Amino acid sequence: MGIRMRCETWDVRRARAVVLIAAAVGLLTRMLIAANMSGPADVRIFQGFAEAIVRYGPIRIYEQPLPGLPVYNHPPLAGWMLLGLHELSELGIPFGTLIRSPASIADFFCALLVFEIVRRRSSTGTAVACGVGVAVSPVLIATSGYHGNTDAVAITFALAAAHLLADRKAPLAAGVCALLSISVKFVPVVVIPALFVVALRSGRPALIRFTAGFTVLVALVWGPALVTVPQSLKENVLEYAGGSYRLWGLVRFADALSLPQSFITFIHGEGHLLFVLACVAVGVWLAWLRPAQLPGVVAVTMGLLLLLSTASALQYLTWAAAGLFVIGFWEGAAYSCLLGLTAVLGYQGRSAVHWSETVLHLGEAGWFVLAAGLVSGVRKILAAQPAGPPQSPAEQTSVPAPCTPRPTGSPVN
Repeated sequence: MGIRMRCETWDVRRARAVVLIAAAVGLLTRMLIAANMSGPADVRIFQGFAEAIVRYGPIRIYEQPLPGLPVYNHPPLAGWMLLGLHELSELGIPFGTLIRSPASIADFFCALLVFEIVRRRSSTGTAVACGVGVAVSPVLIATSGYHGNTDAVAITFALAAAHLLADRKAPLAAGVCALLSISVKFVPVVVIPALFVVALRSGRPALIRFTAGFTVLVALVWGPALVTVPQSLKENVLEYAGGSYRLWGLVRFADALSLPQSFITFIHGEGHLLFVLACVAVGVWLAWLRPAQLPGVVAVTMGLLLLLSTASALQYLTWAAAGLFVIGFWEGAAYSCLLGLTAVLGYQGRSAVHWSETVLHLGEAGWFVLAAGLVSGVRKILAAQPAGPPQSPAEQTSVPAPCTPRPTGSPVN
């Protein structure tokens, strides 16, 4: 009987180089899309916001009426970003390209970040597959390269905070990244309690450093708006519940099942806070039980927020895309492929907020794929060793791992 050999041939430097190349190709792809396609209505809306910020400033913008534009519901750092992008557009760079650059660049770094997270918890080969998966994810290419917005930036900062806290033992930097994540898009607020739980469990010095990084940046980034326009900031950003479209998830299913309008109105309005609190509770519970699995906890929490979201928009699909690759390659690949098709077809329609029947049904199937991925994620987190954080594997660069002989015909994992 012949022998079939299974070898772990990846060394870390070569593996990291592969992910870096894939991330660079992914970034180039996104920027080519951004430079050559006009994008959805959000591109023009952001340009309108940027022009208003030039007129009123990134703080007073919250209290200004903006005729022809939706409510300005973005955290303070987004305003400074828009101000900077407007200044760059004055140099002749199209604003439509610029507004999609932050998300595209964030995806570049997120691919590298996911590789570093996964290689500490699985094989180097799996980490390469997950990092490359983020780089070429159809969901992320569509939402970052074509749509833009700041969702990908927020998710990258949230995962970076978890990685720095659990894996790098850098609580000060983790606190800074945690605050940055909610300063460009407020939705990662659901993972902040879990981050604080792990900082607490890491000991008093870690908690003090994490809190210091977080609170100092709160004062710098949020402080001026909190002091100047607290009520407008609260109404526009902190209490924003999303649009009223019935395209995704619980609201979509309630509508399809002809549930009472009073119920749909409730979960669209005051009831959405219950789902947010449920996400926070799950994140805190998992973080307390398995602090070393914090990146996976962040991934599950953000994915659960999307699963239970009572608002819907194609760019929200970003919330779970990279995180599911943290959970596992097949979870991430299944989600990215199915929801990537959903996003591409959705953007090809007459409007990104008016989905065809085909896109609606793809979204329904994607919702169940997301649910299955989150169940898998929770099981993997709970199955992990509850003791201290995982150790960083030795970065051997010349000696491959031993080969395992297998009889011919036996399955190879």
